[in-house]
Amino acid sequence: MISGISKKVIFFSFLFINFLQPSKSAEFAKINKNINNRNTQLTWFKLSSLKSSSNFHNNTLSNDLNEDTDYVKFFEKKLDSILVAKAENQQELIIQSDKQSEINDVIYAEGNVSVSYAGKFLKADNLIYDKINKKIEAKGNITFILGDQIFRVSQLEYSFISEKGFLLEVKGVINSNTLIDDISSNFSLSDSKKLETIIDFNKKEVINTPAKLQNWLFFTEKITIDGNKWKSKKAIFSNDLLELKQAKLAINSLEVFPINEKLRFKSSLNYLILDEKISIPFWIGSRNFDLKNVQAANRWNFGYENLDKDGYYIGRKINTIEINDNFILDLEPQFLIQRSLKGYTKSFVNKGESITSDRVKRNSSFEDYFALKSQIKGTIKNWDLEIEKNLNSLDFNKFSDAFRFNTKLSKEIDLLDSVWEKSFYGVYRERVWNGSLGEAEIYSGYGSKLQKENTWITDGIKKSEFLSLGLANITAEALNTKNLVTNLKGHLFYSLDQKFPINIVNPKKKSIDITYKYIPEPITKGLSLNTRLEASYSLYENGDHQKYLGLGLGPELIFGNFKNKTFDYTRISLLPFYKFDSGKSVFKFDQNYEDFTLNISYDQQIYGPVILKSFGILNLTNDSIDYGEFIDSKISLNWKKRSYEVGIFYQPHNQAGGISFSLFGFK
Repeated sequence: MISGISKKVIFFSFLFINFLQPSKSAEFAKINKNINNRNTQLTWFKLSSLKSSSNFHNNTLSNDLNEDTDYVKFFEKKLDSILVAKAENQQELIIQSDKQSEINDVIYAEGNVSVSYAGKFLKADNLIYDKINKKIEAKGNITFILGDQIFRVSQLEYSFISEKGFLLEVKGVINSNTLIDDISSNFSLSDSKKLETIIDFNKKEVINTPAKLQNWLFFTEKITIDGNKWKSKKAIFSNDLLELKQAKLAINSLEVFPINEKLRFKSSLNYLILDEKISIPFWIGSRNFDLKNVQAANRWNFGYENLDKDGYYIGRKINTIEINDNFILDLEPQFLIQRSLKGYTKSFVNKGESITSDRVKRNSSFEDYFALKSQIKGTIKNWDLEIEKNLNSLDFNKFSDAFRFNTKLSKEIDLLDSVWEKSFYGVYRERVWNGSLGEAEIYSGYGSKLQKENTWITDGIKKSEFLSLGLANITAEALNTKNLVTNLKGHLFYSLDQKFPINIVNPKKKSIDITYKYIPEPITKGLSLNTRLEASYSLYENGDHQKYLGLGLGPELIFGNFKNKTFDYTRISLLPFYKFDSGKSVFKFDQNYEDFTLNISYDQQIYGPVILKSFGILNLTNDSIDYGEFIDSKISLNWKKRSYEVGIFYQPHNQAGGISFSLFGFK
């Protein structure tokens, strides 16, 4: 019996000297990277499997070699990786297939075709490569993988000379979090291994990715390629990896092309399709479209804002205006329905009075019936810039009272082994709600913040922390008068929320299947204990300061699975919170006032996807004028599904309401 080492030596020796007679062959063609060089050299070589033709082979080695078919299988399995590694190191076009022939400088490959070129890799049933015209054609079960991006295509044609081609019947899985990196990077050995366990586009089970929406299913009949620009008449994106039915984005006249190391999306009118029944139009225009933060972008907007708009209003977004390659402008003219019906407004102070004066009833003019909301978004050298403006009347005599403005310039930075957000901001006429003290006005301000958020689980205890440091120059309403005061403010804030399991029934697995129609992840039922720790310190230019240490502890009870149609989910949470505070602020908007509050949350499924959600902060501070009243509150009625949630909400404390929408992510 020949030892294992000896058998390996014999096997590979026979393989590379082609000593044994072939029974099955795989042929390879290699074309050098200089694809435009018409003197491309073609090299052929064969790999043969084992078949003995002599008595010596039959009698002496056959048993041992049969026992070592695992070496053959191992070599065949690793063959793709060998070729990919070669293509990575040498920018070459490598074609592998069961059968190959060449006629008049045209290579014909059939059966298990795989191609590696310039860091890209695909597999197909059949392939034709024209060496003279540098044109490649592939048909049948084409699979193309690049990092986390996976595509299946029925037909592909591409010219390396004109850089033009097309893809037919395209299905794909796109990871928006790594899309840019995958397109710019080379194909790796780990990518080739994905071909062995290629995913099914209709998954049987998925896992929710909280706060992350990065995996999308992608469908289109045809993609045309022209240089670095990809076009499709209509493309479908869906975050519903199970059934592809609950939520879809139908993007019309799609064009994708790179600008300044970012992907630029351009399209015409598009639709958000919910449950294949409701279509909500929205507009992308031409912008750096972020699939990681997609929200409903209905061109029509219906809302309620009593303080600034006197009640109900309706708005319609105008098509996005492209300022330049890095900036876009969104405009939304609004008609103030309730103000126009009343014929008067209570949103402004008397003419000539301070902005901190009480608002009064004034006759409205025709110009008062209209408002305008605008937003400019873009990037400046890896910094994200947002400028938002609101004009709550087009009567220019009220311009200083009707105009509100805020801007933010931010980016993520690595600091102390953590990811932080660094930002600079500016505000003009910002309203702030401060509990029992009510609404306060910031006339103007500018400053900088450095903050980070982190969530993790330790021994079953879920923890979330937030840390913020800031410095700002602010002009705002004084604490005890209606006067405006200006002061420099430094601020430090830290919070830690923890959820301790007391009597918890964890789901058997984290994944969900199509039986979960209403929720993105299984319900963790039972009793938990929530705690909150807050610490805050503020220092002002005039020497004043305030600080507090806040502690909260309370139960949370969840029962039901949210799978049946009626009353199959209930959540109740109570969190008493006490502040040990001292000092005072210069301003009204940030004064620590309530010492003792009770946070109350109640969620209840009513029928099917309909769920009632409510939240309130009850003031229990003995010496407060609002003792026993809710100083902050929100109630909403939501339509909740596995892939999305939409709802209408109202906030009684500041008399505001609107429509909320969110999409959920899966992997």
